[in-house]
Amino acid sequence: MNKSPSIAKSPVSWQALFSLLMYFFMYLPILVLAFYSFNKSRYSANWEGFTLDWYQKLFNDDRIIAALQNSLIVAFCAVGISAVIGTLMAVGLARYRFPGRTLYMGISYLPLIIPDIAIAVATLVFLAVIQVRLSLWTIVAAHVVFCLAYVGVVVSTRLADLDPHLEEAALDLGATPAQAFIKVLLPQLMPGIISGCLLAFVLSLDDFLIASFTAGSGANTLPMEIFSRIRTGVRPDINALSVVLMVVSGVVAFLAEYLRYQTTQKSYK
Repeated sequence: MNKSPSIAKSPVSWQALFSLLMYFFMYLPILVLAFYSFNKSRYSANWEGFTLDWYQKLFNDDRIIAALQNSLIVAFCAVGISAVIGTLMAVGLARYRFPGRTLYMGISYLPLIIPDIAIAVATLVFLAVIQVRLSLWTIVAAHVVFCLAYVGVVVSTRLADLDPHLEEAALDLGATPAQAFIKVLLPQLMPGIISGCLLAFVLSLDDFLIASFTAGSGANTLPMEIFSRIRTGVRPDINALSVVLMVVSGVVAFLAEYLRYQTTQKSYK
């Protein structure tokens, strides 16, 4: 019986080509931005030679440095508050049953689906009603609203994969509920807490709409400063700033993923 000749398979599948094409279109604007951040010309469309002057100018720009400091203060404060409250919220919703639990869970995660403009307007109206003066700390309070939801969701996902009997065993062995939470549950939740905090930190650092609605005079964040400058055109120093932000974000993401991997490996041993 004659066998039909086998069809030689191509070493590169169409799925791989499609993936490469997709990533090319995704990251091409970033590569172009990084390329023109070294452009000697003040106008990004014309290449006049390689220079590092824009990076030097960027780090000597007092307005950029002040806006960056404000953004970091807002992000660290919002993420710190959200990490504590979000973790406790996720544990309480997963481990305890109480009247209105389903309703509370839905309300807690509403900031994930509500548009930013709605959150910004609602926060501004609320602050006006209670007569709170807008400042940097009102931005922090507004960012806690959506950071809390992201941390809670990520921690809840991690919590669903854990064995609840470990806490019960710790309690049977004489540990108090606080000791069981700190020594047994919290180390296992740490990868989820780190991931949630990382996501919330990036979102807070990147937010423009909510910050612009809730900022007082002089409370200028980095996205607000960038927006005020690009209205007259994108200059190479803004390109340089974008490259620095992407590099820092990549380093933070790598460190967080490495820490999550190490924690996960220890939990399996």
